[in-house]
Order: sequence, then structure tokens, then C-alpha cells
Amino acid sequence: MPYASNGDVELYYEVDGEGDDDRDVDAVVCCGEVGYGPWQWGWQHAAVAGPYRVVVPATRGTGDSDAPPGPYTVGQLAADLDAVLADAGVRSAHAVGVGLGGMVALHAALHSSRLRKLALVGTAAYGGGLNPDPLWADPGDPEALGSSLRAAVGDDFVDRQPDAVSRVLEWRAAEDAGRDAWEAQRAAVRGFDVADRLYEVSNEALVLHGGADTVCPPTKGEELAEALPRGSFVRVDGAGHLANVAASREVNDRVLGFFDGA
Repeated sequence: MPYASNGDVELYYEVDGEGDDDRDVDAVVCCGEVGYGPWQWGWQHAAVAGPYRVVVPATRGTGDSDAPPGPYTVGQLAADLDAVLADAGVRSAHAVGVGLGGMVALHAALHSSRLRKLALVGTAAYGGGLNPDPLWADPGDPEALGSSLRAAVGDDFVDRQPDAVSRVLEWRAAEDAGRDAWEAQRAAVRGFDVADRLYEVSNEALVLHGGADTVCPPTKGEELAEALPRGSFVRVDGAGHLANVAASREVNDRVLGFFDGA
């Protein structure tokens, strides 16, 4: 199991796929939402790992990564991301980020030349006005994990895919952040604000937003895309906050088309 180090913090990550040697970009890196382990990217692996090498870090405080005392900042999490990519030997990567992960990708784009295109799901330019609290559940409480999942993926996904939900609950119990680490990550969201620096982001950016997102309202995504010099906005009708899970086929098609230049 690969681990990267950022100072005294050990960060677990997973790598899948070989990629295409003819591509200028080494990999796709997946940056996760507050409190969630690598399970949240299970709907992207098969689609992305064929054409690209995929790197999925476990954010500090989740999975097998260390959970140092908080609060955390998006800058710290972006430094964690850079440490993972360096350890994995990735010189350049497209990034897919959800919520907090999208914020990490934006910060990294402002401070590093390692990232290329950005696919940002349910992401805002600042933490004010967001409501990630319904995403929290004690990993040891199956009932709470189930009820909080509705805030993440929406009622339709939960009601129509009981087998997938059962697997997700097992993954969440094993990988999601405990209360202290969740609050530490929540603080990173609260303290994030790059609204006055978005004009500096030269990366192409695709902003995807679930139309039924109650955690980060779609207007936040529209605002973000409009302020990014090379940003575009796509509304994923009917999807909740984790549109990459709830509407994985549409999101995967759009993200891969964006990365491939289509």
C-alpha cells in the first residue's frame, strides 16, 4: 500500500490504471469531499483508469491516512495532494474534485504548475453559504450513515439502488472521518475563499453541479464558472451533491470528454 509523507503526516493513496504513454498528462487525481474516504470515487475508477492512470488520495483524517489534530486548511490539504503526486511520480495531472476537494484543486492550481484541467463537482469559490453539516455521520452508527447519505446523493439514488447503498454504508463505516477529523476538515471549508483570485486560474475548468444539490447550491457553481477565465458550467439535472455518484454515467462522459479535449 503506497503512502506519501507531508512532514510528519502519512497519507495513504491508491493508484489504478496504466494510462496512455502518448498523452501529455500523466494521470487524473481525485480530490474528495469533507469527511469521505476514497470510496466516493468508486464510480469513476473503471471509466477513467482505462485512458488514464488514476491517483486517489485518502484525505488526512480519512481512510488509512493520519488524522492529526485540526483545524486543517485548504493550503495544508493542497500540500498533502502535492506530496502524494510527487510520491506517485506524477509530473502533471488533471484533477477531479468534489466540494472540499474542488477547493483543494483550485488552491493547487493557484500555487503549483502540476495540475492541468480541473473538473469541479459541487464546488464553490468560498466556504460561506455552504451547508456540509448534513453529510456528517458517525462511522460507527449505521442508521446515521444511511440517513446522511441522502444529503450526499439524493433520495432517488438511495431509493432505487439498495444494493449500492448497502456497499456504500460498509465503505463509509471503514473509511469516513471520525468527529474530530470531520470538524478539522469542515474548518478548511469554512476558511476557504479565493473569490478575488479566480482571475489568476489559467487552467481550463469544467464546473459540474447537481441540480438538486442542497449542500452547495447550484448558483455557487454558476458563480464559480463565470468567474474562472476558462470556466464552463454544466448542471446535472436531478443529481444531488455527489453528482459523480448519483449521475456517474453522465458525469464520467462529460469529464472524460473535457479531459480529452472533446
